[in-house]
Amino acid sequence: MKKVRKAVIPVAGLGTRFLPATKAMPKEMLTVVDRPVVQYAVDEALEAGIEHIVFVTGRNKHVIEDYFDIQPELVETLARSGKNEQLASLTRMQPQPGTVSFTRQQAPHGLGHAVWCARDIVGDEPFALLLPDMVSFGERGCLAGVIDLYNETGGNVVAVEQCDPLETGSYGIVGKGANVGDGFVITEMVEKPAPEVAPSNHYINGRYVLQPEVFDILATQERGKGNEIQLTDAMVRLSASQKFYASPFEGRMFDCGSKDGFIQANVAFALAREDMRDLVFEPIEEMIALQARSRRAA
Repeated sequence: MKKVRKAVIPVAGLGTRFLPATKAMPKEMLTVVDRPVVQYAVDEALEAGIEHIVFVTGRNKHVIEDYFDIQPELVETLARSGKNEQLASLTRMQPQPGTVSFTRQQAPHGLGHAVWCARDIVGDEPFALLLPDMVSFGERGCLAGVIDLYNETGGNVVAVEQCDPLETGSYGIVGKGANVGDGFVITEMVEKPAPEVAPSNHYINGRYVLQPEVFDILATQERGKGNEIQLTDAMVRLSASQKFYASPFEGRMFDCGSKDGFIQANVAFALAREDMRDLVFEPIEEMIALQARSRRAA
């Protein structure tokens, strides 16, 4: 069983749900408190032991590559100004030379196509996949648990959470089989099933470990929902010959690709920080009280 060394992070999406903010700035560079959304995905990957990160980019995404590069002028200015804390923060997030790659998805053909674009860099080895819009919140990053289960089971592993059974039509849903370690065997995968036919309420939350054979399947994968090449469709085909396991995440994923999830993430991460908790909590309480009074008056 090969070690999971590489992670793919697709960042080619247009971010239309955040227009006009994303007209000139990638949605992955929107900040949750004081760090871009994409930084949370990178930190989570590194925490899980990932050694090399592959970004799949698109047009107008060069700022992401610049963000993970060294900026000598900024470093010199911070050093000269004695801003050692900020300088140390930049140093910590700076990838080591040769540990980051960028490849281009030249047209928006879907998540499956974006993953396929990383095939030559990943090579013939299992890899992690992190959807950066999904920001992990908890004592431990979600991917770490996925890789722990992979090290026990091999095969393919996806992270799951439980949704309201009436909302299965918004997610990729998996069927629950026998328990294995801290996870369970996946018996089936269905994209956005109606509640009456959903095999469970366990949904895929954007963290995966996949075997490289998925690339061969994606190369011939027909377009699915939205007229795009869907990763879930390729995973279903792969499941005919390889096992899939689910790793339940005990924390929470915030969907920062949606406005409500993005705002919730900012509040949650701010309240979790000692340097911000008191600055944020009282104003939020006041705003909630004001909203309650307004509703009663209405």
